[in-house]
Amino acid sequence: MTPTDGDQTPAESAESESAHPDQRPGGPAARAQHLSKIYGAGDTEVRALDDVSVDFGQGRFTAIMGPSGSGKSTLMHCLAGLDTATSGSVTIGDVELTTLGDKQMTRLRRDRIGFVFQSFNLVPTLTARENITLPLDIAGREVDTQWFDMVVDRLGLRDRLDHRPNELSGGQQQRVACARALIGRPDIIFGDEPTGNLDSRSSGEVLSILRAAVDEFGQTVVIVTHDPRAAGYADRVVFLADGHVVNDITDPDADEIFEYMKQLDRAPAESTATTAATHGRHEGA
Repeated sequence: MTPTDGDQTPAESAESESAHPDQRPGGPAARAQHLSKIYGAGDTEVRALDDVSVDFGQGRFTAIMGPSGSGKSTLMHCLAGLDTATSGSVTIGDVELTTLGDKQMTRLRRDRIGFVFQSFNLVPTLTARENITLPLDIAGREVDTQWFDMVVDRLGLRDRLDHRPNELSGGQQQRVACARALIGRPDIIFGDEPTGNLDSRSSGEVLSILRAAVDEFGQTVVIVTHDPRAAGYADRVVFLADGHVVNDITDPDADEIFEYMKQLDRAPAESTATTAATHGRHEGA
């Protein structure tokens, strides 16, 4: 990848980023600072995010959770450059997204970010192989055949490469989407309910792949999910409610996540922060 104007080398980035409890040397892979997102105005105003500050450490798997309308998808879309915040800042590595023009933003999303969506977003007329390499083909970049083979074999897609999406199961399609997200070796992979359309077996396969992307390939993964079992694969769960970060749990298990989500679903907005603070591992936004 050719760095965009103003990019630093990884070594320079490592020296320039400040320390944070949830990051490895080199600084966070993504950071939101005082991020707010407001839709509408006056009586119709909706504050989807309200002064959110949170880091996502390199080489870690983070899940974002919260009740419906909590702002979790809005946060991920702002982090991934798919939506723009009303105020505040977002950085991917050492790049401030609000400073980028349209072409620079397109290049950053193409070269430094991978996406896995609930609906797979595969091109129906292309084979699995062609869908996997599509981001590199669009960018005019050569496919690293050794990396391609490693990703394809790890995801169990070797005998499916010549099949089109309609010839694949849902789980196989999502594995193709994971391979497409990995093929360019992006700085960070975002997943928007990546197991939402899958049965439990296929969900487990995809989550194991995302876990392996972190453990074996050193990637950074951030997903939005409503499923405590999916979040249980993560190193960390960030909880949102009413546009605020209200809790931050490391090394979670599914039962702990489920119990806390029940509290969030029951708690009125004004008591959410208090509930989080008494949980023992709270990080305010």
